[in-house]
Formats: sequence, structure tokens, C-alpha cells
Amino acid sequence: MRLHVSGFVLAALAALCPSANSLPAAEPAPRPNIVLIMSDDMGWSDLGCYGGEIPTPNLDALATGGLRFTQFYNTARCCPTRAALLTGLYPHQAGIGHMMEDKGRDAYRGELSRSCVTIAEALKPAGYSAYATGKWHVTKATDPKSDADRHNWPLQRGFDRFYGTIHGAGSFWDPSSLVRDNRLITAFNDTDYKPAGAYYYTDAISDHAARFIADHKQRAADRPFFLYVAYTAAHWPMHARDTDIAKHRGRYEAGYDATRLARLAKQRQLGLLDPRWTPTPTVGDWSTVKNREFETRCMEVYAAMVASMDEGIGRIVAALKKQGQFENTLVLYLQDNGGCAELMGRAGEFKPRADKPTLEPLSPDFLQHGSTPRQTRDGFPVRQGYGVMPGPADTYIGYGREWANVSNTPFREYKHWVHEGGISTPLIAHWPRGIAAAQHEKLTHTPAHLIDLMATCVDLAGAKYPAERDGKPIKPMEGVSLAAAFRGEPVARKNPIFWEHEGNRAVRDGRWKLVSKFRGEWELYDMDTDRTETRDVAAANGAKARELAAAYDAWAARAGVVPWGELNPPAAAKKAKAAKQGLE
Repeated sequence: MRLHVSGFVLAALAALCPSANSLPAAEPAPRPNIVLIMSDDMGWSDLGCYGGEIPTPNLDALATGGLRFTQFYNTARCCPTRAALLTGLYPHQAGIGHMMEDKGRDAYRGELSRSCVTIAEALKPAGYSAYATGKWHVTKATDPKSDADRHNWPLQRGFDRFYGTIHGAGSFWDPSSLVRDNRLITAFNDTDYKPAGAYYYTDAISDHAARFIADHKQRAADRPFFLYVAYTAAHWPMHARDTDIAKHRGRYEAGYDATRLARLAKQRQLGLLDPRWTPTPTVGDWSTVKNREFETRCMEVYAAMVASMDEGIGRIVAALKKQGQFENTLVLYLQDNGGCAELMGRAGEFKPRADKPTLEPLSPDFLQHGSTPRQTRDGFPVRQGYGVMPGPADTYIGYGREWANVSNTPFREYKHWVHEGGISTPLIAHWPRGIAAAQHEKLTHTPAHLIDLMATCVDLAGAKYPAERDGKPIKPMEGVSLAAAFRGEPVARKNPIFWEHEGNRAVRDGRWKLVSKFRGEWELYDMDTDRTETRDVAAANGAKARELAAAYDAWAARAGVVPWGELNPPAAAKKAKAAKQGLE
């Protein structure tokens, strides 16, 4: 028997049971919280998920549940990177074309420009709260005489809360220029934070980030938030707890080359090292090292600093989960420059540790102005010299060029320079509600830069980047949103990426990179086949080299770049002499 159904009934059934094509689209994820985490003076290969042996389980877990970018770039130096990250501009456009000194040019004021906005300032009109912990380093004012001197402190640049240091480096046991919101404090007179054990700056940064997450849930649960976490790990001085250092004892006794070879093998296994690339040579011969105990100790302390940071990131993740915020929080992790080859504290003779204080102890309210203090707060002289074992508060040592070369495996050069070792950083992106499971653990090879983070945050927050403030124009963003990469789609970049720092300059356009050291000739590399920059093909591709050089010159004129030798003759001459002596 046939069943006859009227058109009216069919229409009614269709209304009750719509076809798959007519089903409403899935609701997009609500605007995410954004947690932007940056470490200091670390190389591309230091994290476990980028080839390193240092235990970083929390960052590795974020990478497993998210994306890893393989060609993400910083600006090769601390405060220029912070300026670019915070503003979405190249550092010269943000007023920090070099460091914190005022060189008499708008691009080199050593102060964050008022012709730009920070991510916090851009997101606030869209309803975001904003918090920051850690290293600020985009202003000279570390000892303000009036409120006007705080004009570039975090609360004056869009953040609601801040705990951290204003200047660029200092003791992990007693950080100088330490600030809570708008008030200078010290680790010893701060009544608002009392750690269970000895004060350690990395822990304080992590603990305050977790505290801000909890406080936000109590005070503004209906608003999304932006949290900027800027660690000073693993910048010199090499400071860590004895118990943390002990966890890494023996790990580096085989030396530079053995550690680097192990990292190369792991990078190949992880798919990070293209077989077409020729790894650069290891710097340093372990067989000729006179004080292996000292060199080993330097890397043990460095590893302890990185591992302590990773543990703190684990506490931040735990805070997000506890407050029910983890699923819809975009966590981004990156580094401010490559491994640091500076010889901080490694020259001169060994100085034994004092048995008792030899200087008058500092008062609890004493403000240390310099990044290298003369003494500890309890009266012990701060020691430097080859063989001084780093870790304790009375030492001020860097880990040296050889270990920096290991950190930057497999690339050339270091912090300061714009070859790949100086500018390459991991970028981990984790967002359960916004990065599909199909994308997890994937490597994203699209070239990207710090300037893209502002554009990404504005895009995901549904914010409107301002054209002016107080009637004055704001420089437009230079970057592009990376949100497409989170969906597995191409990133629509139209312009090349540019660098300049101390006369070291570069431009990256697709597979091609043109780069030179200060007073050096342009070199051209095919990043697809030779990202380690071992085969200069400028002579064979003259037209491409000239095209990129012209693009660089046009950008430099637009961004306000001044030739380094013209801008800073004494320092430029000193660097040229150092290069001739083989120090670069």
C-alpha cells in the first residue's frame, strides 16, 4: 500500500526536521582570554618541544594540544622586541629603535612613543581587562620623581594591574626597580607577597599571574582579559636554587658538541630540521676547556632557570583551569631574542666567596638603580670572574658564547644579530575552543613576526584598532592576524618582514632572506633549502638581492631607521674593532 502525503504535511515535516544544509552554523567560540608569555635570552632549541633536553613538560603539553610555529621571529634584542610586541609596530616606529638611551631622533628616544597604542590600550575599549607581570623595559623612568615620570609605566599604558620590574635585568633574589602597580617596592618590604621559601623572581612573576587570573574571576567575571607575562629567565645573571640546580647535575658533562648533536637528532625526529639544511658548526672545543666544572655549572644553572619558569607556567595553566577559563584562553609563548653570547661576568680572575659580610647590609627600603649591584642586601660583595660558580645571590655570571651556540641550534649567530640565531623564537599557540583538534601537534611553517601579535589580538577580541588618540594620529598596525593559521589556513601576508639593530639588517620575503652584519655586504639565502644560512646565493640571484635591498631601503626610510655608524659613531667603531678581533 502506498502512502500518500500531502504537500502541506511534507512542508510541516520539513519545518520540524530541516535538512543538514539548512541547520544553523555552529556558534563560534566567544572572544577568548589571551595570555601572552615571553621568556628572556633563550635560544630556538632550548624547549623540549623544539629539540632541547631541558625538562619543559608544561610548555611541551601546550605544544601537544596546540600549534608550533617554526618560523616565528623577534627583533634580536630585549627592549626593541618588547616595543614591537606591545604595539604591533617595528621598534623604530614605537620609539625604541635601539635601547633605553635617547639618541635625539624620534625613532631612538628610548621611550615607548605616544603615537602608538599597546595591546592593552587597543583591547580595553572592547571590554577587556588587562594585567601584566614581569619585565617591562620600554621606558627609562625607573626612579620616578613625579607621576609624570610614570607616563610609560604599565598602568599608564592600558594595564589594570602590574607586578614586575621596570628596567631590563637584575638579581633574581632581589630584583631592582620592582613595582606593584604604580609603587616602587622591594622583595623585602612587600607586605602583599610572602613566598613560602626564599624570594625568587621567576616564582613571583608566575604567582602574580595566577593571582591576577583568580582576582579577575572575582572582580570582572563577565569580561575577557589580556595577561602579559614577561619572564626574565633565562637572562643573566645565572641565578637558581641549589635544589633546582641539583636536578640537572651531570647533564652537560659531555660538553658543547655532544649536547648540540643530541639536539640536532631530536629536531630531526620532531620534523623541525629540514634534511636540506646544513647545521652550522659547534662553537667551542670541549677538549680544550680548562675549567669544565665551571662551564658545566653555567649550563646547569641555565637549565634550572628554564625549568623553574616552566613550572611557573604550569601554575598559570592550573589557575586558568581552576577558574574555568582554560578552554577559551589563547595561550601564546615566545622568546625575546636568541641565545646570548655576551661575556657578562666571565672575564677576570676567580674570586672566592666571602665567609661573612664585608660590606654594610642594605636597608630593606634601599632601591638598587643599576642592573649589576655592588653587593647583596645582606652585605656580601657580588662576585664576577671566570670560575665563579653561578647560582647564588652574590654572583653575576652569564653562560657564555659556547652555550649560546648550543641554545641556538642549528642556526648562526646570537642575540644582537639578525641572522637566524639572533631572531628565531618558538611560538606555541594553545586554545582548546579556537584551535581544532585536527591542528594539534602540527608544525606551522608560515613566516611570522612579533608585529603580528597585535593584529591577532585585535582580530580575536573583536576590537577596533584606533586611528587617533587625543586628537593625534596613531601609527597603523604593521602586522597581520595569525588567526587563519589556527584554522589551518594560509596567513595573508602582503609585505616582507624587516629587521635593523645596531646596523645589522635583514628582510624576509617568502622563501628569500637578505641579511647583513653591520658594515658587511648583503647576503642572500633561500630559507626553504638553507635556513641555517650556510650558502650565500646573492651572486647567482643578483636581481632578487637588488629587489630586496630596495625594499629594505624604502622600509628603513619609512620607519625612521638611521645608519648605525651615523647614529652612534663611538659604539659603532667599537663594534667594528670587536668584529675584527673575532668577538662577533
